[in-house]
Amino acid sequence: NMKPIGQVLCATGVVAGLIAFLWKDDFNPENLSGARVLVTGASAGIGEQIAYHYARFGAEIVLTARREAVLQKVMKKCQTLGAKKIFYIPADMSSPSEPEKVVQFAVQKLGGLDYLVLNHVGTNRFQEWTGDVGYTRWLMQVNFLSYVALATAALPTLEKNRGALVVVSSLTGKMPTPFTTSYSATKFALDGFFGSLRHELIMQKRNVSVTLCILGLIDTASAMENTRGKVHLSASPAPEAALAIVRGGAARAHEIFYPRWLQQLCCLWALFPSSGNQVLRTFYNYSSP
Repeated sequence: NMKPIGQVLCATGVVAGLIAFLWKDDFNPENLSGARVLVTGASAGIGEQIAYHYARFGAEIVLTARREAVLQKVMKKCQTLGAKKIFYIPADMSSPSEPEKVVQFAVQKLGGLDYLVLNHVGTNRFQEWTGDVGYTRWLMQVNFLSYVALATAALPTLEKNRGALVVVSSLTGKMPTPFTTSYSATKFALDGFFGSLRHELIMQKRNVSVTLCILGLIDTASAMENTRGKVHLSASPAPEAALAIVRGGAARAHEIFYPRWLQQLCCLWALFPSSGNQVLRTFYNYSSP
C-alpha cells in the first residue's frame, strides 16, 4: 500500500523544508581565529581538508596521524594558509598508550584545547564478512576505543575552555549497510558512546558540546579505491564535507549530516526499515565469488 508511504514522504519533505527555512547558520569564521584545535587522522582525506579550513580561519593547530613525512607536508601547507601556530605528532591509534600522549602534547604546545576533532579510521576492507574477529578487534581499538581515550584525556581542558568535541562518524553508524560489518559496528559504537556522554555533560552542566558528524560517501582516495565497482552512488567532495564538520563544531550542533539529504534518509529508514533496506541494497553490487 503506497498511500501511507506517500503521506510520510510528503510529511518528511515538509519537515525538511521547514528545518531548512528555520535553520539559521550563524557561523562566524572570526570565532575560530586563535582557536586551539587538535585534529586526528590529519595526513590525508577529510582530516587533511579539516586542517586546511582551520588554518584558513587562523586557528592554532596540532595535527596527528601515523605518517610523519605526510604530516610535515600538511603542516607546511597549513602555515601558508594562515595557521597562527602549527605542530604535529606522529601516532598510531591502534596502540592504547598513544591517545593520552597526543592530548598531552597538544595541551603542552597550545596551552589548552578548544576543539578536539576525532577523525582517524583504520583500514576499512569494504567486503563481505569473512569471520576475521582479530581484524574487528583491531578496528574497534582504532575507530572507537582510541576516540574514547582521546576524548577522556581532553575533557578537563575542554571543560575549562568551554570547548567542543567533534566526532566524525558515518551513515553506517546510523544504518547498517552491506560490506561494512566491522566498520559499521565501530561507528554505531561512536553514536552510542558520544550520544550518551552528551546527555551526561548537559545534565552535569559541563559546558562541552558534542557534535556527531554523519557522512555519506566522500571522494577521498581510500574511499574511492575501496568502493570501486561495489557501489552505485556518487561521492561528495571532501573539502565540502570538511567545512560542514568545522562549521558544525563551531555552531555546537548535536549532529550534522553531509550531504544534508542523509538526514531524511535516516528518518525514512527509522519509519520503514524493511522498505528502506530493500532500497538500500539496490545501491550495492553483489557478485558472488
